[in-house]
Amino acid sequence: MKNVLIIGGNGFIGTNLARYLSKDFKVYSFDIQNPKEKNPYVTYIEGDFFDDEMLENVLENIDVVIHSLSTVNPGNSNKRFMQGYSRDFVQSAYLFDLCVQKNIKVIFLSSGGTVYGIQEEQPIKETALANPINHYGSVKLCIETVLKTFNKQSHSNMLIARISNPYGPGQDFNKGVGFIDAALKKTLNHEQIEIWGDGSVVRDYIYIEDVCEMIGSLIDYNGKEEVFNLSSNQGISLNDVIEKMKKFGLKPNVVYKEARSVDVPKVILDNHKIAHIHEFKIRSFDEGLKLYIDYLRK
Repeated sequence: MKNVLIIGGNGFIGTNLARYLSKDFKVYSFDIQNPKEKNPYVTYIEGDFFDDEMLENVLENIDVVIHSLSTVNPGNSNKRFMQGYSRDFVQSAYLFDLCVQKNIKVIFLSSGGTVYGIQEEQPIKETALANPINHYGSVKLCIETVLKTFNKQSHSNMLIARISNPYGPGQDFNKGVGFIDAALKKTLNHEQIEIWGDGSVVRDYIYIEDVCEMIGSLIDYNGKEEVFNLSSNQGISLNDVIEKMKKFGLKPNVVYKEARSVDVPKVILDNHKIAHIHEFKIRSFDEGLKLYIDYLRK
């Protein structure tokens, strides 16, 4: 049984991923503090990713590292960009160096929408020229570039997973991302939903369980590809989300505000590459939305 370390294991993706992978792997969750509710099948390690000695110690006897940690998000990265470059970027490079030395496989969880930026051709393939328009995407791309350089220089097998817009149990929009999460929780709490712009922004939403299954398929992948889009391959506008909520009996109260410069108008990611290594049936948006509504109501 492989030992899998999830860095940032108590976050939205990390928590769901730890639960999913613990069925087939020995999973270690590494984060700055332990979660309030622990999964009995996951081993928790409390520590600082930015502590070099601590980071080196947690890599002992690890076969696969899933790097899911970020200290900035798309909304705050234009103000806190130096934190992203000076901390996230630098320490990720140090992590990759350690993993190459210890022959540990790495899967870096990047950001599909913000890395690609504005693209004419949709759905966006992994071969598209990345063109981030905010610092969050730029930091992710910098980390990707260092990873690719290690692969070329050290013949390592590190992978990049560009995730579109995940949603589902465990997400917290108060941390700066998650329109679906915000729209559903605010509606169920009879609060107003804020939409930046006219609601025409299109995103590729994917249910968190589908993301976990895709990442799981990359653990045993040993091919030549190094970048994978993890997505639904379909675009839904913010206004479409509101209309679908109404079909499920919800009554969202929406207010439109001035558009933000950090938001890319349209992002749909092509997922044919991941489909070649993992046979899966992705939940439709309606299926995922109903699952999450039912979960929140319970």
